[in-house]
Amino acid sequence: MNTRTDHPRVNDILLGPLERPALHWLAAHAPAWLAPDVCTGIGVLGGVIILAGYLLSNYHPAFFWLAVFGFFVNWYGDSLDGTLARYRHIERPVYGFYIDHTTDAATQVLIFVGLGLSPYVSFNVACLTLVAYLLMSVLVYVRTCVIDEFKISYSKLGPTEARLLAVLLNIAMFFFGARQWSVQMGTWGTLTLSPYDLAVGAVGLILLYFFITTAVQEGLRLAKENR
Repeated sequence: MNTRTDHPRVNDILLGPLERPALHWLAAHAPAWLAPDVCTGIGVLGGVIILAGYLLSNYHPAFFWLAVFGFFVNWYGDSLDGTLARYRHIERPVYGFYIDHTTDAATQVLIFVGLGLSPYVSFNVACLTLVAYLLMSVLVYVRTCVIDEFKISYSKLGPTEARLLAVLLNIAMFFFGARQWSVQMGTWGTLTLSPYDLAVGAVGLILLYFFITTAVQEGLRLAKENR
């Protein structure tokens, strides 16, 4: 198992050509007091704002815009902390890796629990998608230690694209409101779903697909290498 802390980073995402220059500009123009740890805290604050927006959407759908704002805050803090550390040459690889990803896991729990407590997405669907996200996160971290490659993008999709999809979902819930579809399940009764359940569930299935295929492929490769 590798003990290196400067693992090669793979983040080949669709929005990369836009995101990378934006983050570089933000790091270059960041005030001196904005340290990487402060950015990490801002990312967590974004998760708290998202949670609040989803909870308050039970009273008025306009609070979905608060959740949208929270996703931008979360992107700013979570994406900028590492970029800022590298730009200022103040990296602390072990500490940064630990803090960044433990806070990221906690933030995702806030986001998905909040989504499940909003009026338009089933709590069960939100939690199952959270499980898929955490499974993928575990695979990324284990793979980093074993393969010595920190890969957070799969099929050109990464955290930034996930945030964009969440923002689009929030906008859809604001403009289209509650929608329910009933499906007759024979002796099982009637299954009631919303299009938002299907959208969130689809994200969970995609994450689960990446988890299974990557885990199996890497397992087979390692089995051949370690005979």
